[in-house]
Amino acid sequence: MTDILDELQWRGLLAQSTDIDALRAMLAEGPVTFYCGFDPTAPSLHHGHLVQLVLMRHLQLAGHRPIALVGGATGMIGDPRMSGERVLNDKDTVAGWTARLRAQIERFLDFGGENAARMVNNLDWTGELTAIDFLRDIGKYFRLSTMLAKDTVARRLASEEGISFTEFSYQILQGLDFLELHRRYGCMFQTGGNDQWGNLISGVDLIRKADGDTVHAATTPLITKADGTKFGKSEGGAIWLDGEMFSPYAFYQFWLNTDDADVVGYLKVFTFRSREEIAELERAVTERPQAREAQRALAEDVTTLVHGAEAAERVRRASQALFGRDDLRELDGSTLRDAVAELPRGDVAVGESTMVDLLLSTGLEKGRSAARRTIASGGAYLNNEKIEDEDRVLTDEDLLDGGYALVRKGRRHLAVGVTAGS
Repeated sequence: MTDILDELQWRGLLAQSTDIDALRAMLAEGPVTFYCGFDPTAPSLHHGHLVQLVLMRHLQLAGHRPIALVGGATGMIGDPRMSGERVLNDKDTVAGWTARLRAQIERFLDFGGENAARMVNNLDWTGELTAIDFLRDIGKYFRLSTMLAKDTVARRLASEEGISFTEFSYQILQGLDFLELHRRYGCMFQTGGNDQWGNLISGVDLIRKADGDTVHAATTPLITKADGTKFGKSEGGAIWLDGEMFSPYAFYQFWLNTDDADVVGYLKVFTFRSREEIAELERAVTERPQAREAQRALAEDVTTLVHGAEAAERVRRASQALFGRDDLRELDGSTLRDAVAELPRGDVAVGESTMVDLLLSTGLEKGRSAARRTIASGGAYLNNEKIEDEDRVLTDEDLLDGGYALVRKGRRHLAVGVTAGS
């Protein structure tokens, strides 16, 4: 196999690291225990965490042993943000979110075999510490000058709101995590996002001072679009990995709508396709951009990774069915509901609404004359079937699972008619 660091660099998954040559030698010598932490500051992980999960999976596939840490303790404190103090969540909320994040992370790693993954909660050791033990045994290794120089801390100190001692202490808690995992499980390597570099180095320095050992840390870069803007947000906010907070269909569509300029980079970062497969998809972007082969591969791979093969197949078929390439009636109600969630909609009545009424109520046409012209020219569709009779009335047989009627004008303009109670 290609050297794992070379592979991560080629994929755009490596930004900063401690001594890169020493890290490379350590990874080449044999299985290395490494960890990445995830704080339960929300009920779900999002697309940013996905980068770390993919990195962990690459390292495990290369023979190394992952530890996934869910911060039941650090989640009650919160990593300082560039502006504004975090609202502290209560213990029950954090505990509930910790359980949800654990369940999400478990899908990405293999917990059996010689290099089995391990799941830990830092509340198990932090919760046992007294304030005196924390200050005497851990705090004595940290120097204020170093802590104050951290970028986030420095910015907050220069702002009007300042920073509380609670958030200021976060970097000590994260350093403690690395020390505990090093002592308990021989953990030698920590990964995280580039914004976590200061916190990662806190752990590296703490282990060197407390135990005299050399360990390593590396970060992933901030994923951006080709134009340099931040990657990620949808119209509704974050790209959550929880299917109830961001439906598998919306998740699939997010990746499917990737720009040509970004798709090859995202294939490297978020999928496990080989260099040869990605090179072929890159040629397809250049030679057959209208086919969007790379985008479909990206959407199917990432949706499968996060939501499973069955969900990915359902949403793929739903995406095709909306535009007439599959049978709408084979879609179950929940998938269909997700598929039409973002479409314009209008009220319709069985036995009363005509095709003209459907075009008007859904906003696909502004006037009855325009609606009639669209129908007469063959541009009106009901559930992907061309409708040529403007007086055709909606019947019970026209309703899809869930009480929906898909209305289309031309090839691309979609809307959904909704019956009362749907």
